[in-house]
Amino acid sequence: MKFPRQKPEEVSVNLTPLIDVVFLLLIFFMISTTFTKETHLEIDLPEATGEKSVDQDLVLEILIAADGQYSVNGAVLVNTQADTLSRALRELAGDNRELPLIITADAQTPHQAVVTAMDVAGKLGFSKLSITTQEPSAE
Repeated sequence: MKFPRQKPEEVSVNLTPLIDVVFLLLIFFMISTTFTKETHLEIDLPEATGEKSVDQDLVLEILIAADGQYSVNGAVLVNTQADTLSRALRELAGDNRELPLIITADAQTPHQAVVTAMDVAGKLGFSKLSITTQEPSAE
């Protein structure tokens, strides 16, 4: 006996009841939601109190120009020798090797000048060393 094959029924999804449910939920949320306008939030920010330490004002800054010339705390050094830089740092720092030392250079500064300044600072024993950049000076 041969049974004829039946074609499967096409599956269809009726979206009409789903749309009705979503619409009813939307109406419910619109009716039950209240909106308030807050003008500002009150926040207690921390405050720092205390007197500035004398040591915080003492900072050594080496500024390296584009031609490799060193300036220590605004005083231009006579030449670009490592010995001259070392002597200037020793005079300004005295025995205090805990002072922050900032080396500032721009993109046109020769890398060797920065490396020399870092070597001098390391040999003198400065432990707080920072290297910063600045905008190239317009000439």
